[in-house]
Amino acid sequence: MNFLLILGGLILLILGGNWLLKSAVALSLKLEIPKVVIGMTIVSLATSAPELIVSVNAALNGSSDLSLGNVIGSNIVNISLILGITLLFGSIEVQKSFYKVDWIVMMSASIALYFFLINDKVIKQFEGIILVSLLVVFLFFLLRLQKKEFSEEFSEVGESLNSYKIALFLTVGGLGLWSGSELLIKGATALAVDFGVSERIIGITVVSLGTSIPELAASIIAIIKKEKAISLGNLVGSNIFNILGVLGVTAIITPIEVLDQKFLTNDILWMLAISFLILPMVILPKIMRLNWIDGIVLIVFYSSFVYWTI
Repeated sequence: MNFLLILGGLILLILGGNWLLKSAVALSLKLEIPKVVIGMTIVSLATSAPELIVSVNAALNGSSDLSLGNVIGSNIVNISLILGITLLFGSIEVQKSFYKVDWIVMMSASIALYFFLINDKVIKQFEGIILVSLLVVFLFFLLRLQKKEFSEEFSEVGESLNSYKIALFLTVGGLGLWSGSELLIKGATALAVDFGVSERIIGITVVSLGTSIPELAASIIAIIKKEKAISLGNLVGSNIFNILGVLGVTAIITPIEVLDQKFLTNDILWMLAISFLILPMVILPKIMRLNWIDGIVLIVFYSSFVYWTI
C-alpha cells in the first residue's frame, strides 16, 4: 500500500510539475517577460516545484529530515545521476558562465548551507531570509548579464496556450503538486517505519529521485533533440534554486531542524564533494566539454553514494 502511495504521489508530482511548467512559461511569454528571466526564474521554479512543495509540506508535518533529505538528495542526483545519464546520450558543451558565475554561486550556497546546519543544526527563519535574499541577488545579477539560456521547446509550449488554458494548467498543476506531495510524504514516512530505516534515508533516495524526474526528462529530451539550452548550467541552476529557494522558503515558513546527524557527517559532505569535483571534470582534460566517459564517472559516483549511505 505504501508503495502505491509513493507511486501515486510521484505521478501527480510529475504531471503537476509539467502542467505548472507549461502554464508558467506561457504566462511569462504572454506578458512579454524577457526569455532570460523566464529561463532562470519561471522555468527553474516550475521544474523545482516538486522539491519545494514536498519540502514545505514535510517540514510542516514535522518531517524535517524528509524535507532536508529531499533537497540534499536532489542536488546530488542532479549533478551526478541525471547529468551522468544525459551524457550517455551525447556530449555537452559547457558555457564560460559555468565557472565564472554558476559554479561559484552553487559552491557558495552549498558551503553556506553547511555552516548554517553545523552551527546549531537548525536553519532558522532569518537564515531562510538570507538564503532567499541571495537567490534574488543571483537572479538580478543573471538578468544584468543577459544570459541567453532558454530552450525553444518551452517557447513553443507557451505560445500554444490561451488565457483559459493557462489558468486551467496553473490550477490543476498546483493541485497535482500538493496532492502528490501529500501522498508521497505519507507513503515515504510509512515505508521508513515498515523497513526500519530513517526518514533521512527515504528522503535522500526515493523522494529525491522522484522529485528530480522533471529535470531528468527535460535533459534527456533536450540532448536527443540536440538542443543546447539544457546544459550543465541548467542543472547547476536547479541546485542553486534548491538550496537558496526551496530551503530558504521552507525555513521562513517553519525552521528546519536536523534530527539525523548523518546529514552532517555523510550526506552534505557528498553534496559538497560532487559540487566541487564537477569543476575539474569540466576544464580537464578537454576544456569546456563533458562526454560519455564523464557520464559513467558521475553515475559511479552516485552509485557509491547510495551504497555508502544505505
